[in-house]
Amino acid sequence: MKDESLLSLIQLAKEKNQKAQTQLINLFWVDVFTFVLHKVRDENDADEITVSVFSKILNKLDLYDPAFQFKTWMLTIAQNTVIDFWRKKSRDNEDPTDEIHHFRNQFAQSPEELMISEEEQEKILKIIESMDTKNQEIIRLRFFEEKSIKEIAEEMQLSVSNTKVRIMRAKKLLAELLKE
Repeated sequence: MKDESLLSLIQLAKEKNQKAQTQLINLFWVDVFTFVLHKVRDENDADEITVSVFSKILNKLDLYDPAFQFKTWMLTIAQNTVIDFWRKKSRDNEDPTDEIHHFRNQFAQSPEELMISEEEQEKILKIIESMDTKNQEIIRLRFFEEKSIKEIAEEMQLSVSNTKVRIMRAKKLLAELLKE
């Protein structure tokens, strides 16, 4: 793709044009996924991270400086996301007794604290219920049933890339609704 047409596609994506955003994702998906897969060596992790990378890219398009290569900018975001992934993974693996402390802390919580967390869960479920059925379905399959992107694509009869975009949009919408 020529620089001029890429810049106009980026501009349309900045303006929240969904077709342009999808086209941008499809254009660079393989590059980003391959880069991430090389770093994490696990397809499921690479898939998750790549979805996260494109979510960040679309959220930060205003920060892109056309004086630099777009692909380089994207891969920098991907690299930073992979670093965050490894940091989180190393924190998760630091101390196996952390789980015991968390479990013990649940018993230390007052009934009021437990009720607040139950209220938060109910609030999240109500927000999900307020979303349209397509987004509800995507969130249910991905986060409650923990299905892979490929399984969701097959079940919903969508392409894998379309499924990834829908997951990303549903997560973004849910995050916005939770902020309110």
